[in-house]
Amino acid sequence: MRTNIIRRETMMVSYDVVNGWSVVEVDGEVDTHTAPMLREGVIKLLDEGHRHFVLDLSSVPFMDSMGLGVIVAITKRIREHEGSLRIASVSGRILRLFDLSGMRESYEIYPSTMEATQSTPSPGSLKHWPHPST
Repeated sequence: MRTNIIRRETMMVSYDVVNGWSVVEVDGEVDTHTAPMLREGVIKLLDEGHRHFVLDLSSVPFMDSMGLGVIVAITKRIREHEGSLRIASVSGRILRLFDLSGMRESYEIYPSTMEATQSTPSPGSLKHWPHPST
């Protein structure tokens, strides 16, 4: 059952638990004004004991560098809690932003949340972040 974490006029952040993953769905633009709301939502879930996240960006039409910065910030927080993070359902435009920033190689990016949640999470999967383990 999907639960709202943040609900504002410009953005909604909700989550559901699937196969051990907290799937955080973001609906709205992730920019200078809204990125802190995403950070706040994930921190709230971490405080409640969630550790393994899939960030579903399927309903994000636009993201700027502040949005990428927040993803880095929440990744650090998740890592501190020995959790894991996958990113799913990224549009071509946002995937290009990951490419241009050089961040694509640092994240596990999946075409859908279904694919991202197929395998169960493994604790400490971010220990090599920001460099992918090979």
